Amino acid sequence: MMNITTGQLSRMTAKELTRIVLAKEALFILDVRNESDFNDWRIEGESIEIINIPYFELLDGVDAALERIPDDKKVLVVCAKEGSSKFIAEQLVEAGRTNVRYLEGGMKSWNEHLEPVKIGDLMDGGSLYQFVRIGKGCLSYMVVSGGEAAVIDTLRMTDVLERFANEQGAVIKHTLDTHLHADHISGGRKLAEKTGATYWLPPKDAGEVTFSYEKLEEGRNITVGGTKIGIQPLYSPGHTLGSTSFIVDERYLLTGDILFIDSIGRPDLAGKAEDWVSDLRNTLYNQYKELSGDLFVLPAHFGKVTELGEGGRVMARLSDLYRNNPGLNIREEETFRRTVTENLPSQPNAYQQIRQTNMGKITPSEDEQREMEIGPNRCAVHDK
Repeated sequence: MMNITTGQLSRMTAKELTRIVLAKEALFILDVRNESDFNDWRIEGESIEIINIPYFELLDGVDAALERIPDDKKVLVVCAKEGSSKFIAEQLVEAGRTNVRYLEGGMKSWNEHLEPVKIGDLMDGGSLYQFVRIGKGCLSYMVVSGGEAAVIDTLRMTDVLERFANEQGAVIKHTLDTHLHADHISGGRKLAEKTGATYWLPPKDAGEVTFSYEKLEEGRNITVGGTKIGIQPLYSPGHTLGSTSFIVDERYLLTGDILFIDSIGRPDLAGKAEDWVSDLRNTLYNQYKELSGDLFVLPAHFGKVTELGEGGRVMARLSDLYRNNPGLNIREEETFRRTVTENLPSQPNAYQQIRQTNMGKITPSEDEQREMEIGPNRCAVHDK
């Protein structure tokens, strides 16, 4: 592992930490944020061991931390923005610990890092990529074919997507949102404006938007790289009234926030849970059932690091989900209704303001957008 070093103290980037998590390497993390922030949202990984000792408890000395940190493990100190973790890491090094680093940019940088993962090749020689926002559990996609690209469920960090498209020798022609997001700020419109692309949004989610967009509806198939690779919209309401899935290259089913690997979408973030239950059940139990079980499901989010597969991919065959996903195996309609409307996880941080931002009603600054997005996505029924 390559480290960026300042004097005797090394820092670890969010990208390096992502590679450690995806490779399931062992790492011991000391999180010095306050207890409530730690309990709400933390770094997770199959081989990650983590403890929380708030910064203010270590100001007079790091003995309490030394007692709990093993001598034989790599140690990473984490805080919200960097400063506190750097100070505590310095104290640990002065106390004789040598394998200690701090997270550059803190949880803020962890929240914003996007890791590109190749999903597979397309029939015409193009490729499909998944961008894993590992700190928040968001997933974005890029279809690349014939020197063109389309980005689906674009995240706020549009520079990363622009650079990646340039590296692939592709011009971004389309940006598409499967629905009006409530857990994160969409970068779809921003990226479209920067690149001259067309921005697509389901019209049933766009009743209050303040900007122009292209209507994303069934029958309006979108092509990338001439006419070879098609993105076929499939109206699939339930998470929102306008929720729309995509079938890409007749092999991949991009489900937005309707269907995840280990759960299903929640219908309450627009305040319409009772109204949308029947739509959600119909999409999952009837409409998707008619599709080929060999389609690979690619959701817009994941809730647990255990959903990350080989190389960090978040994907599964539709037939496997009908066997293993608890949200697809609720026989009684009343039981299903209670499952998706009662005792749900906490709602995403600032979700009402995020919805208003995605409608164009408010224009928060970059710092305000970062604060609004802090925390997990919580878009799934089972994300407790």
